Amino acid sequence: MAVVTDKRHRLAAARFIACLIALFGLSRATVAWADSPPDGATIAHQGNGHGVAPCMACHAADGGGMSAAGFPRLAGLPQAYLRKQLDDFADGSRADPTMRPVASALSEAERDAMAAYYSRLPPPSAVAPAPPTGEAAQRAQLLATRGRWSAGLPACEQCHGLGGIGVGEHFPPLAAHSAVYMANQLHAWQQGRRHNDPMQLMQRVAAKLDEADIAALGAWYAAQPATPAKETAP
Repeated sequence: MAVVTDKRHRLAAARFIACLIALFGLSRATVAWADSPPDGATIAHQGNGHGVAPCMACHAADGGGMSAAGFPRLAGLPQAYLRKQLDDFADGSRADPTMRPVASALSEAERDAMAAYYSRLPPPSAVAPAPPTGEAAQRAQLLATRGRWSAGLPACEQCHGLGGIGVGEHFPPLAAHSAVYMANQLHAWQQGRRHNDPMQLMQRVAAKLDEADIAALGAWYAAQPATPAKETAP
């Protein structure tokens, strides 16, 4: 009986596809594509065919972002973090006039596919910009590694890990991000335009930073390697 039922299901599916082809002039390849799970690489390089442009147009073919324009790297970021950001863009929890329509036009399955795809990409290997020097370097290193406890400001490393390589799904990497992007996000937290962080931690941190702090930290983390250096045997 189960075998007969399975045959009936396959026959019904075949008839349904035949109806689609006859009614809408679709090819069998098109119907098969529509029924297949979304592919993150395809969307990244070609869009989704439903209003979403290729992600590489802003985030580069390797997912490394475009530093000068402030488009962040996506390659190597935690999958859960990427998925949350897409959900937040879609429902308005994270405001962005460019990403809101993009995320809203992605299905749940497509958001999953995009987050998985970019999380598996290796971090960019491009030559990092020169780190800050002088007073800016001292300021950035102090804030990154020790904080400013006189102002109740913890070190960046306490949440984002040594060298800013990231910790878990809630504290993303800071290393190898665009200094422009970093500054834009810190300003957004300061001004209340971004508020999708756990327990509003970043809003409280950003409120204690001045313009010199923001510029120094952005330059500092932009120059840090995306992956920690491998230790060599003595």
